[in-house]
Amino acid sequence: MLVLMYLFMKAVEILKKYWGFDNFRPLQADIIQSVLDGKDTLALLPTGGGKSICFQVPAMVLDGICIVVSPLIALMKDQVENLKAKGIEAIAIYAGMGKREIDILLDNCIYGNIKFLYLSPERLLSEIVKERISYMNVNLIAIDEAHCISQWGYDFRPPYLKIKDLRTILPGKPILALTATATAFVKEDIIQRLEMKDAQIFVKSFARKNLSYVVFDLEDKHKKLIEIVNNVKGCGLVYVRNRRETAEIAHFLQRNGIAADFYHAGIEKELRFKKQEDWKKDVIRVMVATNAFGMGIDKPDVRFVIHLDLPDSLEAYYQEAGRAGRDEKRAFAVLLANKSDQLILNAKYADSFPTVNEIKKVYHYLGSYFQLAYGAGEGLSFEFDLADFCKKFSVGVIKTLAALKFLEHDGYLVLSENIFLQSRIMFIANHEDVYRFQIENSGYDPIIKTIQRSYGGAFDGYVKIKESDLSNRLKISYQDVIKHLNSLQQLEILSYLPQTDQPQLQFVLPRADQLHLDIDVNYIKLRQQIQMDQIKAVLAYSSTLKCRSQQLLAYFGEINAEKCEFCDVCLAERKLEDAAQINDKIDFEITTLLQSQHCSLDDLVNHIHSGSEAQKIERIRELLDAGKIKYDGKKYYLKSNL
Repeated sequence: MLVLMYLFMKAVEILKKYWGFDNFRPLQADIIQSVLDGKDTLALLPTGGGKSICFQVPAMVLDGICIVVSPLIALMKDQVENLKAKGIEAIAIYAGMGKREIDILLDNCIYGNIKFLYLSPERLLSEIVKERISYMNVNLIAIDEAHCISQWGYDFRPPYLKIKDLRTILPGKPILALTATATAFVKEDIIQRLEMKDAQIFVKSFARKNLSYVVFDLEDKHKKLIEIVNNVKGCGLVYVRNRRETAEIAHFLQRNGIAADFYHAGIEKELRFKKQEDWKKDVIRVMVATNAFGMGIDKPDVRFVIHLDLPDSLEAYYQEAGRAGRDEKRAFAVLLANKSDQLILNAKYADSFPTVNEIKKVYHYLGSYFQLAYGAGEGLSFEFDLADFCKKFSVGVIKTLAALKFLEHDGYLVLSENIFLQSRIMFIANHEDVYRFQIENSGYDPIIKTIQRSYGGAFDGYVKIKESDLSNRLKISYQDVIKHLNSLQQLEILSYLPQTDQPQLQFVLPRADQLHLDIDVNYIKLRQQIQMDQIKAVLAYSSTLKCRSQQLLAYFGEINAEKCEFCDVCLAERKLEDAAQINDKIDFEITTLLQSQHCSLDDLVNHIHSGSEAQKIERIRELLDAGKIKYDGKKYYLKSNL
């Protein structure tokens, strides 16, 4: 007990030293205490609830390295950079890295002072990673976005099923599974899939009391969009269905005098970063984006998140809407939906499920696209331009993506997200051989010297470079720099990995012919049922006149939640209740007044204190129609006063 108290006190010190906070948020302390106690732990914290603190702080307290599994490469890179900025050693290994580079990074985890190793789930399939992990002094296994392990979840990732192998490699090490969105069924599935023993479960209510959920069923979405943006002060996010719409809506907002910009994964990396920073710094007030935007961005003062289209699931909607109001001040999550959106969502569902033959065709086209012979390709990774692939073979993007996911599930390949990998180099010849090469090949001497002066550590491991910087320093063209680097690689002086901004597709198994391609038909049927259930839940949420917050909370297992009082449904109910109360007061005043005297319309209206003039006249008319009061052509009186 004393040891645990000491460790927790140390955790508070680390929180203050590296993160600048005096105290943990609600549930963070309980989760960290459980981890420090060596227990398997499942933590469900809403978006913005501070999940990363829950594994980063205890990992800093304990001796050894923490393995973090995450499917979001961009988020991994951000967290690694943030940790490094605090002076904490961290690295990430994901798709697109070469074998030699991975080899060096894993050695650093075994023999160096690395505290965090971030891994994409597909990297757990690699034998070299499994083997090296067994030599590491691991203190904790953290599974981020843990709902991805459940086939019943909205974002199932087949490689996540391999995480349980870490149990065999690292017996007795605690697992901390974290997610922001999980139904009761998914929660149980996570525990089973990760083989958690006596799991400690911590669930923070999904209720966001400062977030007002609103749904509008209307045809003119653009008019309502302008109205919301003009009426709600502060910055916001607008989510749309596709890349084309991001630019269209952003330009529409600009024409209406609103500082707006657009964002999607197809934009060049440097420009994406600039747009993101402009929005975070309030240079841009409204960002119009696909769902590629927002993950890992900590901007607490977002006042509104507007969805111009129906989301694919309530899990996705809750996460995206939850990016509003993280500062606990009033914010709005608005869904603009109409009948045509429902048709589009159902059509998207139909397009998401290719036939077995269509899946086999996509696999066959991949082999042709990458010029792979049958029986070849095992373990090879390629940059994958989805748009170019679909255009070349005249296949639809949505069905192709779905086919790739089913091929991934069946173990044939792995497809990563769009990532930007900066150019890297490493000397593979030793110091003496490089020096000898410079003397014998004077033409390469300037670039080698410039690399050695500009980028320290290039003999020990891969270092990031910018070809443009080398071009400026050497006073040669950008293309000449690339030519020199490629030549030095061919001469085995250094290893050069050029930058890329494409998804990475890896063949897990050798290329098979279509006859020997085994597609799991039952799994396709299961995914169809799950997605249909998710769509039904979205349609019910958008059309059912019940407290929006209660609907969301019930979906996530909080059955007896109270009404939020601030969603569009609650406000409409309150308006009706208020109107009924005013009507009762007006009726009481009318009958009280007419009990003692007959009154003209003007006298009656002037002597009634409750309600507006229109409400008073409306109540007089209704009481007259109901026969409760009478009118003799000049004055009103009670029926009982005849």
